[in-house]
Amino acid sequence: MEHPFSRHNEHQIFINKAGETLKENFKALDTAYRLHYHMMPPSGWMNDPNGLIYFKGEYHLFYQHDPYQAKQGPMHWGHARSKDLVRWEHLPVALAPSEQYDKGGDHGQGCWSGSAVDDNGILKLIYTGHVDGKTPEEVQCLAGSEDGVSFHKHPSNPIIDDSPDARRFGFRDPKVWKQGDKWYMVVGYGKDGLGKAIMYMSDDLLSWHYKGAAVESDGTMGDMWECPDLFPLGGEDSHVLLISPMNIAPVKNLYLSGRFDYENCRFEKGYAEQIDYGFDFYAPQTLIDGQGRRIMIAWMNIWGATMPEQEHGWYGAMTLPRELTLASDGTVRSQPVSELESLRGKHTAESSLILEDDAYVEVDGVRGDSIELAVLWDIAQSDAAEFGLRIRCSEDSSSYTEIRYMPREQKLFMDRELGGAGDGGVSAAPLAPMADGRVRLRLFIDRSSVELFANDGRMAMTNRLYPNPADTGIRFFARGGTAVIETLDAWKLAPIWE
Repeated sequence: MEHPFSRHNEHQIFINKAGETLKENFKALDTAYRLHYHMMPPSGWMNDPNGLIYFKGEYHLFYQHDPYQAKQGPMHWGHARSKDLVRWEHLPVALAPSEQYDKGGDHGQGCWSGSAVDDNGILKLIYTGHVDGKTPEEVQCLAGSEDGVSFHKHPSNPIIDDSPDARRFGFRDPKVWKQGDKWYMVVGYGKDGLGKAIMYMSDDLLSWHYKGAAVESDGTMGDMWECPDLFPLGGEDSHVLLISPMNIAPVKNLYLSGRFDYENCRFEKGYAEQIDYGFDFYAPQTLIDGQGRRIMIAWMNIWGATMPEQEHGWYGAMTLPRELTLASDGTVRSQPVSELESLRGKHTAESSLILEDDAYVEVDGVRGDSIELAVLWDIAQSDAAEFGLRIRCSEDSSSYTEIRYMPREQKLFMDRELGGAGDGGVSAAPLAPMADGRVRLRLFIDRSSVELFANDGRMAMTNRLYPNPADTGIRFFARGGTAVIETLDAWKLAPIWE
């Protein structure tokens, strides 16, 4: 029986070439900023996560990738898989630009972002073919694999050969899912200065029918919505739309929660907020796994940032996987998946720590560049104007990143102005205390990154940091009064990479 996807020799040649280049580049990597327990490329460039899927008992993560250099060039799909969302195995490049609809020019070409589905045991990838200057510039394409490793582009590509309007600003990043016996696709789009999430419907993944915009910007949410992801959460009628809006800096991600009408393909927005308040969180995508959990992973970098690791032969990383839940007020909570606890090693615990005004306190056993911290602050017993901790501190206190909370203003900050070789800046987020009057902070520090979760996932903040590798101190402080740490737990975290 003939394989339903074309076996283009040219495509396989590009895949083989990419693999050989990766092997050679990996030998020369500088590991100063390499992460211990985050997914990152073996070498070369990484950006958006693509094709997140739980397929035949394993998690698959694809990503935008240039295997030849540590900067954005012709986009390939890198590929990794995992049995537990923690330890990842790099697989051969899944897609390479090889056809007239995804190859041409230099920088602006390639197999751009998209998604993956399980179609009766066949793993299928739906992606945007992009060629700068071509008409049309962006089209939607299909590839498939029976073994989940070797992929073949469909002979009917492109499956959507043009956007609904030639005057659009962007037509890319298809996210596909099945509801009942129909396939649905949401695509990132912009027109007349408004970002939009437009919809298509299909019976067979090949013939698609345009259904209009599910929802669009109200004028304050950017002029193009990249990497849309629309999914049910918290019940059949409740849905969430993740978007990465363009040109509303400093906001680089939003979620909209509300209700989706499948018959008319319309989304009724109820609540909108950032899903992460840090500088380095973009293009989140989700999957549903065998336990029914909605898991989100994002690119742990951002366009336009200083990228110190580029000089070391690699660039980019993914956030930790986060489980999403919907609260009764329509807000989305995100928490690191429980599987990450398997990385925990040496444990240090303290309780009832009183921090005096202007004191910077170290706790024995609490330091490092690969560590998880859980800190519970007792607001009722504290009168400080602000309190928090400094991480990745140098011995002389000249370099550090500071996390501080201001209880009167109910705001949380991460200040990396003195954080090292990368960009500075201060991330800020609103954060009310929990119902019991406490503030709970959970941090994952990993060599050149920090992910902060507050009040059981009510708020998240992700930033890349590039301190001197020797700077591993952690100090707790209070200013303008005293503060009380009710409990402190710290775990050394094991690396997942050899």
